[in-house]
Amino acid sequence: MRHSQHTAPQVNAGSMADIAFLLLIFFLVTTTISADKGINRKLPTSCPPGLDCSIIIADRNILKIQMNNQQQLMVDNELIEIDELKDIVKKFVDNNGDKSCSYCSGKGLELFSENPNKAVISLQSGDQTRYELFIAVQDELTKAYYELRENYSQTVLGKEVKSLNDADMMKVKGAYPFIVSEADTK
Repeated sequence: MRHSQHTAPQVNAGSMADIAFLLLIFFLVTTTISADKGINRKLPTSCPPGLDCSIIIADRNILKIQMNNQQQLMVDNELIEIDELKDIVKKFVDNNGDKSCSYCSGKGLELFSENPNKAVISLQSGDQTRYELFIAVQDELTKAYYELRENYSQTVLGKEVKSLNDADMMKVKGAYPFIVSEADTK
């Protein structure tokens, strides 16, 4: 009698690593990676050890914006709506101490900075403040400064913001520096 051996055919796995590597390359090349979202801010440099880097800022140069846990927005302890914030910030920063803030009269808000270079926006949020509100407030602050810088560019430099060179852009940013202090409410 014949002795038959039935062995299973073997699969040549020598090229499997090559195929897996090619598939990996294919998916890496064809996959799109979404862009990171965030807030573009330049952080201040750290204070060198042994130096006192604290600065005394006059109260009139600080615009206090608070977001509480009930998702309400307050400017100097007065409730406001988010769509009012941009105009308040513009008037506070660009007021130059002449008390021309039309929004402030009758509301008990004393929003008069001495100079745009001295204006500081103090931003505080509660522990339960929603991220959407925080981003909306940051957007309004950015819009306010963008409009102030755009107006300065057109009136003082006689150019559109899009056509400014680096030196002119530094002048615009120097005229209206974006100074925001984010503090913990604790």
